[in-house]
Amino acid sequence: NEKATQAEVDEACDALTRAYLNLRLKPNKDLLSDLINKANGLNSASYTANTWAVVENEVIKAQAVLEDPEASEAEVKAAHAALTKALEGLEPVKAGDTTANAIKTGDSSSVGIFIGLSVLSILGLRIFKKRKYFFK
Repeated sequence: NEKATQAEVDEACDALTRAYLNLRLKPNKDLLSDLINKANGLNSASYTANTWAVVENEVIKAQAVLEDPEASEAEVKAAHAALTKALEGLEPVKAGDTTANAIKTGDSSSVGIFIGLSVLSILGLRIFKKRKYFFK
């Protein structure tokens, strides 16, 4: 506008400057995405439980950064570095070690309960049959 006043020009310039300063480049998350896919493609049974737990934790954190549209370049790089370090720290299960990834649920009593109920049922049937013949 050739007839704009100096105040209008100053206001437009200030608005443009604020808009420019608020611009920020979105970081490229392709490498982080690839690394998460690599981690998710691994077989947890091939690695010790402790080292696999670290990887799982870092994958969760990296996934949160990947899904955050406001994540900064520094956050993306930090998540990539942490997941890379966790993957490098994976220790394979040694041959013959069947306890490395054993899941401990703390529920060993259920088998005993079923065996006990089975024995009691069999004893109950025997007693019932004996009384049936006894009362004839």
